[in-house]
Amino acid sequence: KLNFTPVSKKIAIGVGIATLIIIGFFVFKPEKQEEVVVVPESPQLTKKIEVIGASVEAREIEAYTFGDGEKHLLFVGGIHGGYEWNSVLLAYKFIDYFDEDETRIPEDLTISIIPNLNPDGLYKVIRKEGRFLASDTPSSVEETKPGRFNVNGVDLNRNFDCKWAPESTWQGRIVSAGEDPFSEPEAVALKNFVEIHNPESVVFWHSKANTVYASECEEGILPATLDIMNLYAQAADYNTVEKFDAYEITGDAEGWLASIGIPAVTVELETRDSIEWERNLAGVNALFDYFGETQRE
Repeated sequence: KLNFTPVSKKIAIGVGIATLIIIGFFVFKPEKQEEVVVVPESPQLTKKIEVIGASVEAREIEAYTFGDGEKHLLFVGGIHGGYEWNSVLLAYKFIDYFDEDETRIPEDLTISIIPNLNPDGLYKVIRKEGRFLASDTPSSVEETKPGRFNVNGVDLNRNFDCKWAPESTWQGRIVSAGEDPFSEPEAVALKNFVEIHNPESVVFWHSKANTVYASECEEGILPATLDIMNLYAQAADYNTVEKFDAYEITGDAEGWLASIGIPAVTVELETRDSIEWERNLAGVNALFDYFGETQRE
């Protein structure tokens, strides 16, 4: 028989209670609740970059596409390469602008931009591929003139199937239009892209004349072409000309588009050394209002 003093009894009771508490903690310890972190969904990006062809010297021709709306608009820069290098910079500026916030495009539109249809002509003048800065370009216009043509010496904006002839004109001089319509790979790249996507309208950026020109072929000017010309020009504060008559042009891309029922305009910037961003942004937004039904912010 064990005899406990009052003090030892208290110690024994205290030890027993402590033991029960420890056992209970491990037996009945509540499971730790997993922390649930809610990650907000990111807006689905629909930008697509695709190589649509290659130049004579195998430089890639790219198209950047934004949005997934039913109506498709196409914008093209650099068909005259290094001679009109600011049209390429303008196209890249729009690419960055839509890449930054794709909601700037109405939901019912798809926008494609071909920043440089003549990469060999640009390289001939700038000696760079892809992106470049205005500071990379020659200060003399004469130095840029060889970059107007592709490596085969063809003026690409005379190589399309609208009133095509093997020779055409540019500022009073005779230029090569290639051996046949679409004899040049750069022209074929645009042709294939248009035939696949069938855009509602096409805008070409050129320089310099401070004017938006309509397009036509054998059947004359499409009614929508005049709407597009006037809307872009009014918003961007450019002049308008329905028919280019400074000299005869054959085989131009805009005329070919007119021949297959696609309204196209030529936007000639006022200068050769700037992109006139605010003016052209206003012009593009005017077309968005014309073709798109969704209000932009």
